[in-house]
Amino acid sequence: MSTLTKYKFEGTEMNNQLLMGHPSGLFILFFTEMWERFSYYGMRALLVMFLISAFDDGGWAWSREEALGLYGTYTMMVYFTPIIGGILADRLLGYRNAVAIGALLMTLGHASMALNTPWGLYVGIGLLIAGNGFFKPNITSIINGVYKNAQEKKDGAFTIFYMGVNAGAFLGIMLCGYVGETYGWHYGFGLAGIFMFLGMLQFWFAQGIFGKVGLKPSKEDDLSDAIENEDVKSYDDVPANVQRDRYIVVGILAFFTIFFWAAFEQAGGSMTIFAKDYTNRLLEGSAANIFRISNTILTIVPLVIITYVLISLFKITYKKYALSNTFLGISFAIIWFIVITMLYNQFSQTKTEIPASWFGILNSFFIIAFAPLFSKIWESKYNPPATVKFGVGLILLGLGFLVLAYGASDIPQGAKTASVSVIWLILAYLLHTLGELSLSPVGLSYVSKLVPGKMIAMMFGLWYIAVGMGNKLAGMMGGMIDTITAEHSMSTFFLIFTFVPIGAGLMIMALTPIVKKLMHGVK
Repeated sequence: MSTLTKYKFEGTEMNNQLLMGHPSGLFILFFTEMWERFSYYGMRALLVMFLISAFDDGGWAWSREEALGLYGTYTMMVYFTPIIGGILADRLLGYRNAVAIGALLMTLGHASMALNTPWGLYVGIGLLIAGNGFFKPNITSIINGVYKNAQEKKDGAFTIFYMGVNAGAFLGIMLCGYVGETYGWHYGFGLAGIFMFLGMLQFWFAQGIFGKVGLKPSKEDDLSDAIENEDVKSYDDVPANVQRDRYIVVGILAFFTIFFWAAFEQAGGSMTIFAKDYTNRLLEGSAANIFRISNTILTIVPLVIITYVLISLFKITYKKYALSNTFLGISFAIIWFIVITMLYNQFSQTKTEIPASWFGILNSFFIIAFAPLFSKIWESKYNPPATVKFGVGLILLGLGFLVLAYGASDIPQGAKTASVSVIWLILAYLLHTLGELSLSPVGLSYVSKLVPGKMIAMMFGLWYIAVGMGNKLAGMMGGMIDTITAEHSMSTFFLIFTFVPIGAGLMIMALTPIVKKLMHGVK
């Protein structure tokens, strides 16, 4: 723990006490976002399986196409509403109030879904969509404010922040999936709400660490919120034609982002169905023991790492923000209790059936494992241009689906069930994760660099609209799984998601010289 001399981060003196080379306030946001992602991915892991499960299993017995249609609409809308939340925060609420409002709405949404009624599900989904709109663009806008005089540190900051995103996704998928599939779907939905509530409280009682960053906007703020970097003295000094070109770059990156998420978000749809109905998940003997031991390591190691970060943050902030730290500590105590219970139950059984939702944690685990490496690369002399990062991300995504296409090659045409090895899903998630790390956090960072500070929340909202369009396409295309499998094969279905991302990746890499010129010195 030390104070950085080269950079001056916005916020209080405590915020300039460093953790992992970054201001301690980044980790307040890290844990806030972690619990929000816990709620989102925990709910996402259960939604499709709940809808397609038989009535006797507590589900609604929907068709795959119907379930993926609702899934696509929901995931689209949670990315469309941030434009409204961003505008309201920019002009009226301030980023910090908007984050708190969003967290409260999402808490109420999960509580509604836990009621186990049809109206409760739909009201809950509506509240989750509205809550995301307030929360999502504005927590990233607070990061932008903290780093406004440390632009070179942003790629690394957003990558660390993204590690928090995926820590929440990891825990949410694992624990909500376990509770939902073991004890009842609506218990899983309710569990997500508990942690969203605790996350809201830990943020609210620690927000003072950010000083004036993220407060309600004022005329004085409008005159002083320009973001500085090495190449441009102030965004207010940027000529209109230069800023126009930078907006074009944001548009280009957003366009290719649609292709990425249309394929990547098969994870919550067709890939979950593939895990549930086409993958051999029942293990016994040595195979079951290997899974139990591997799953224990997979679960405990990331949780120990995150707990270490938690303790390190407490050492900096506890004296001033004890109440916030207490809520955060309670949440981790609950997490450890559920994890130990889950692992104990797994070791008590002679046979082990891998939950279908379990495969989703692989993405988050690989993010936690590889995010620090990518953060270092982006801050080194080997940092490639944005278009190359995007291209690599899309190509790796396509290769992941190529692995699935190969693994599914023996599934008969039109089959509704099969018993494919789990190795193909594991390899696919690894490649998808490496692709995600090359594209998603980098996209957020470049948006923050390319647009004026007073427009940042609205532009994040527009960026998330592109992500939402990709999510809707994911639901629509994933809903064609039965049709394509019946007319052709499962491999053909996955090959569609192989060729489209790879083609898009090669295309954006070819645009590198043009995009570099349009960025006018932003790196």
